[in-house]
Amino acid sequence: MMKILHITCSPRGQVSESYRLSQKIIGHLRKSDPAALLVNRVIGGGAIPHIDESYASALGATQQSPAETFPEGSMSLSEQLIQELEDSDIVVIATPMHNFTVPSALKAWIDHVVRVRRTFTVTTAGKVARLRDRPVFVAVSSGGRYSDEHPRQPDFLTPYLKAVLGTIGLQNLTFFSVEGAAPGSNAAARARTRTDRALQEHFSSFSPLSPRTEVLV
Repeated sequence: MMKILHITCSPRGQVSESYRLSQKIIGHLRKSDPAALLVNRVIGGGAIPHIDESYASALGATQQSPAETFPEGSMSLSEQLIQELEDSDIVVIATPMHNFTVPSALKAWIDHVVRVRRTFTVTTAGKVARLRDRPVFVAVSSGGRYSDEHPRQPDFLTPYLKAVLGTIGLQNLTFFSVEGAAPGSNAAARARTRTDRALQEHFSSFSPLSPRTEVLV
């Protein structure tokens, strides 16, 4: 049975554009496996804190610290979030774009799961990932356009997520976006239609085993 980890970042919760887009992705995934288990992890609206002092000190140590052996606080939450990630077969991340990049809630989750000696190791050749790869779908909403030939704003979200998730072994990323999604915008309806077509096309031939990194709108 397929297990889907659904991570939602928007403080607007289920009324957010990114959440609605992620639900469409999950709907397509469940067509191939109606019995798929969905694990919801809400991180928006202050649902998870930023890392604490003990965690930050442990990350800066050259060897395993007592905080890692007997986890409390942020270290304990880190273990829980990493375990959710390890147990998943597919990850769906619903996130808005804030100030050209990821919102602070998603950054807080990343800071908990991208952890030295746990999800990656440091060698003389550089960082080595410790998690197995799996499909990661990122549902992005943005008030402005950033991905066409004439973008209205820069995009630091896509390259950042590719780099940071790749550090821990997640390289099979596919991005879907609804851009120009500002409230009341006529462009939002056109963006949803365009994204719906991209979803249909992608999932008509989707295989969980096919490695790829795509940006689809």
